[in-house]
Amino acid sequence: MRAWWIAAALAAVAGLAESDQTIHDGFDELVAEYERFRAESDPIRSGRRGDLSAAARWPDASRQAVAARNRREAEFLARLDEIDPGALDSNREASYIVLDYLLRSATRLAPFEPERIPFTNDSGFFSTPLTVAASMRLASVDAAEAWLKRLDALPTYLAQHQAWLKKGIDDGFVQPRYVVEQVLEQLEAIAAMAPARSPLMAPFDTLPPGVDRTGGPALRARGLALVEDRVLPAYAELIKFMRQRYLAAARESIGISAVPRGRAYYRALVEYHTTLDTTPKAIHERGRTEVARIRAEMEALIDELDFDGDFAAFLSFMRTDERFYADSEEELLREAAWIAKRADDAMPELFGRLPRLPYGVRAVPAHMAPTYTTGRYWPGDSDSGVAGGYMVNTHALDQRPLYALPALTLHEAVPGHHHQIALSQEMADLPQFRRDTYITAFGEGWGLYAERLGVEMGIYTTPYEHFGRLTYEMWRACRLVVDTGIHYFDFSREQAEACLLENSALAPHNVRTEVARYIAFPGQALAYKPGELLIRDLRARAESELGTSFDIRAFHDHLLAEGAMPLNALSRRMTAWIEARASER
Repeated sequence: MRAWWIAAALAAVAGLAESDQTIHDGFDELVAEYERFRAESDPIRSGRRGDLSAAARWPDASRQAVAARNRREAEFLARLDEIDPGALDSNREASYIVLDYLLRSATRLAPFEPERIPFTNDSGFFSTPLTVAASMRLASVDAAEAWLKRLDALPTYLAQHQAWLKKGIDDGFVQPRYVVEQVLEQLEAIAAMAPARSPLMAPFDTLPPGVDRTGGPALRARGLALVEDRVLPAYAELIKFMRQRYLAAARESIGISAVPRGRAYYRALVEYHTTLDTTPKAIHERGRTEVARIRAEMEALIDELDFDGDFAAFLSFMRTDERFYADSEEELLREAAWIAKRADDAMPELFGRLPRLPYGVRAVPAHMAPTYTTGRYWPGDSDSGVAGGYMVNTHALDQRPLYALPALTLHEAVPGHHHQIALSQEMADLPQFRRDTYITAFGEGWGLYAERLGVEMGIYTTPYEHFGRLTYEMWRACRLVVDTGIHYFDFSREQAEACLLENSALAPHNVRTEVARYIAFPGQALAYKPGELLIRDLRARAESELGTSFDIRAFHDHLLAEGAMPLNALSRRMTAWIEARASER
């Protein structure tokens, strides 16, 4: 009897193990299919990985291709819903959560046809080719031939997006005039470039010496002919369309709620960008609370300085005193590079795992700079020999205060975006789609938390730099108020700018540029604060529960160890880690 019972138990365990393996195999097959679909849909990413057929193409933005992608994503989601995530091991369960977020978000947003507005105030489909060119390395003749095919295909790529813009005009789903006018300035700057100096010719400068000597002149000549005869005329046609038709149809309102189904669209964007089940009203109120808290910290710092004047006078002093501004673009870049190297020096104290990929400090390209943000991170790729880029905007130096550079550098370079994104790219034990995925609430929440880490790293050396950090934190708190205010509560542009002008030392040019970005890119600005506040709460809990056994390096490494994920998943994962560590004490 006992032998029968043992045999039955062993058979049950074997059956359970076989069942688990079947579920794992099914999930792995789904992930593999999804990754093939993703690679086919994104030839820019695939081209960077060495796929020369992909490197010769742009993403297909035709109506038919978009509809096909939407159907495939809905099919993937239906198949994913049939899998029980609780039956997966921990690594696969995390992949399930990320894939569920990506597919569910895509299928929820697809009916709103966001393709009808394929640009923001500072970038979009029209600037994508130039951004791709800036990180392109042509390691062979075949790679150069692929780039030539891409140049030849560029007019079709622009025309596909122009078709979506026309549909947006027909549907009343368009950008505000204020945004369109800024984009026209960029388009005209692109079209005005001499063909030989176009950023689209820059990849030919990266040919290996042997190839360059023998085939370089001919390849460049063909590239130049394509830029002159195909690309620039296509941009001229786009400018004509934007000026004559799109600008005439652009709306005077600035909130996305003014377009058909705009309020429902914005509610979906709020959940997508924050990764939370929340509402515009809840986010708006949280922003107001954060503005009041940070304002109190700012006023306390001003009191310590014995400044002779009120808060507004101090902001004026910070914005206008010449000591806070660089005299040249080179000085601004040198200062940014010096801060970056000091941050590099402090990294091993806070992290056990560092990425192999380095990063550089670069100026934002001139054709983008007037309407571009103060700084940004451009991901690199070790396989194609491209370092990460901490991009510093050197346009309008009197609007780029040096006291804000420490916070900006920590956010965009290390320990912020470069550290987090480069680590994700190097996680060989994760599926490729997870290494590639950037979830805004996770990534921007980490970037804002990284600014605060600069206090521990000794990066902020003067009270003014500390005020600059608080200004950047206030900037993100105001975003919660401003973005929801614009798109859900009918704020005017002046009301939106007032939150930033009255509560932070951000330069007026930056305020105008930022508010234009929020107008043009609904919801994205909401991701920063929720992610940062969650990470701070998790760290406070870990410090409290672990006491003297709390290890900051282990905390940071574990938080980043599985790449980007929705905030609720991050909270569960880190809570489990804290509880496991606490049980070991």
